[in-house]
Amino acid sequence: MTTETPRWFTSSYSSNGGNCVQVATNLTDSRGVVPVRDSKIQDGPVLSFPAAAFSSFVTSVKGGQLGSD
Repeated sequence: MTTETPRWFTSSYSSNGGNCVQVATNLTDSRGVVPVRDSKIQDGPVLSFPAAAFSSFVTSVKGGQLGSD
């Protein structure tokens, strides 16, 4: 059993406007997931995404493939 805990960070692209999410990529190798939480509610719920799905999402965002429609 592992006792590894998430190491949360907020993107440097965030403007500190309070509408941020935090991710913990340190669990990708050991557990295969990327936990995500609301930076304003740090004791609130956490969503865990499969690492491959999160990577695909980030690639799509960077590539401008997700429209604002």
